[in-house]
Amino acid sequence: MDFFEFIIALVSIVLGVITFWMILFKNRRAHSDKQIDPRVDYDMRELSAMAETMRDRIETLESILDAEIPDWREQNEPGSQ
Repeated sequence: MDFFEFIIALVSIVLGVITFWMILFKNRRAHSDKQIDPRVDYDMRELSAMAETMRDRIETLESILDAEIPDWREQNEPGSQ
């Protein structure tokens, strides 16, 4: 009977440690998700400005193509070939 009591105590301790570790890991992960990294915010602003610039360039290129080749959109649509 002493052996089974030892095994039950050992399993209880191990499960307690694992449970404590999982709770600690979950709290740490939840805490790190709430923090906003200023570099990410800066990167998002930079990417937004780059996207705006790219949109302007695409509009310029499309207007040039519309003037030079009026039916270029129909020629390059998927499924038209």
